[in-house]
Amino acid sequence: MLDGPLLARWLAAAFALTLLLAALRPSAAYFGLTGSEPLTILPLTLEPEAAAQAHYKACDRLKLERKQRRMCRRDPGVAETLVEAVSMSALECQYQFRFERWNCTLEGRYRASLLKRGFKETAFLYAISSAGLTHALAKACSAGRMERCTCDEAPDLENREAWQWGGCGDNLKYSSKFVKEFLGRRSSKDLRARVDFHNNLVIKAGVETTCKCHGVSGSCTVRTCWRQLAPFHEVGKRLKHKYETALKVGSTTNEATGEAGAISPPRGRASGTGGGDPLPRTPELVHLDDSPSFCLAGRFSPGTAGRRCHREKNCESICCGRGHNTQSRVVTRPCQCQVRWCCYVECRQCTQREEVYTCKG
Repeated sequence: MLDGPLLARWLAAAFALTLLLAALRPSAAYFGLTGSEPLTILPLTLEPEAAAQAHYKACDRLKLERKQRRMCRRDPGVAETLVEAVSMSALECQYQFRFERWNCTLEGRYRASLLKRGFKETAFLYAISSAGLTHALAKACSAGRMERCTCDEAPDLENREAWQWGGCGDNLKYSSKFVKEFLGRRSSKDLRARVDFHNNLVIKAGVETTCKCHGVSGSCTVRTCWRQLAPFHEVGKRLKHKYETALKVGSTTNEATGEAGAISPPRGRASGTGGGDPLPRTPELVHLDDSPSFCLAGRFSPGTAGRRCHREKNCESICCGRGHNTQSRVVTRPCQCQVRWCCYVECRQCTQREEVYTCKG
């Protein structure tokens, strides 16, 4: 048996350790690229079982929080859409950073280390995850894969006599509401949670009006129009720009209690008008910590040694001044292709020598 003072010290130490471990976890939105573990990739077809229970098991196999699992279980289409959103977000992240030192390396230990810190890269992961889910849900609604939503309702617009609403618009209204609730918001006293929640909602999906003409000989006397989301690449480009112009914020601390107060913007930036708003009223990504260089292997990335680069474009930057190796190789590719009547393409095989550049270690 432990005596009173020793037991008290042991309990105090255990409590402090619990707080430390909690502080090291991602602070909000355990989902997708920001989850503590990647979502399990579901098989294309589930084992035969009762339809009412199949999607319950699918949701239970995903790494979700209790509220997220409950929302997933409400609609059989959500589980599949979540996995689709993660895959789409990861591919877009890797595409946008393909020429950068940090190329969206998402192996478990690197991602976990990034999520413990408030880097610009962390901000981008939160934003692209949220944007991917918003986009995937809106598309799933219009494709009829969800039970709780359908096509977007036509807005009340003037000039209706010139054209009419029809088709099936992407339901951005439903998906935006779902994502805001799904990703949730934790205590306003949690600094990281407020920053992460802000970054989750920083991007607005672009919507385009798409029309189809009806009439004799394509005269377009009547047009049927619907609203459609812009390609996800456009969202990725906008988020990449916001990453490059991200604002570093800090927090005001009560020296008496040590408790974090409102988040303050950088010097020279206005934080908006009164009201005690915890974040600067800005549609930009925000971050707390300066990013590492990502040049050498470490906790946050495998470094750039051996990375392929483009000599005229980014070798100097990616290789961090270490220089690059040049390797010459012979490749064979189709060339001089011609369309033959009626239905095939004929190509020659051309051999050429090309140079490959990789960063020195």
